Amino acid sequence: MLTGIAAAFFYLFAFITVASAFMVIAARNPVHSVLFLILAFFNAAGLFLLTGAEFLAMILLVVYVGAVAVLFLFVVMMLDVDFAELKSGALQYAPIGALVGLILAAELIIVLGGSVFAPQLGTPAFQPTPDVATRTNTAALGDILYTDYIYFFQIAGLVLLVAMIGAIVLTLRHKPNIKRQNISEQVARTPATAIEVKQVETGKGLTEVS
Repeated sequence: MLTGIAAAFFYLFAFITVASAFMVIAARNPVHSVLFLILAFFNAAGLFLLTGAEFLAMILLVVYVGAVAVLFLFVVMMLDVDFAELKSGALQYAPIGALVGLILAAELIIVLGGSVFAPQLGTPAFQPTPDVATRTNTAALGDILYTDYIYFFQIAGLVLLVAMIGAIVLTLRHKPNIKRQNISEQVARTPATAIEVKQVETGKGLTEVS
């Protein structure tokens, strides 16, 4: 149970995290969205520290803030993406987005309602906290993550892969007058089509420049 200063910091970190997450989707400038995302990661790391999960806090700062979020920032700043054009066609996907939102809302209601009406269903998910002297926090986290929740861990990786492919498809633009590789044509080339041998008469191979 968090009391005193720890409770005050918990509510502070939680409020800033929720506010930053809202600003990620509400900000008009994509660079500002990435900066708000970094702020949300920092405060989420503070929440992990309050709960004693210092390994998760450091991973969140090193991996997500130090690599992923900074990479997003550089990509957004360097790519020549017309965000106004991307947002102009967003209304046609509004029905699909609303359907996905309703499904997610229904899942959250089922989860929260199930924990209220049948609290015994959530008891098998809790594991006793091992003694730090016998088992480190990192080792205990690895035991649970890669044994009891291995399937959920793999599904999370699959969701990230689908999100990455979707982001590439949405931002990929074929500009005219740019030479691109055609891998299938390059692989299908044969020596007969790749090399052209010409018979040059003697003395006519070079042109003298006076």
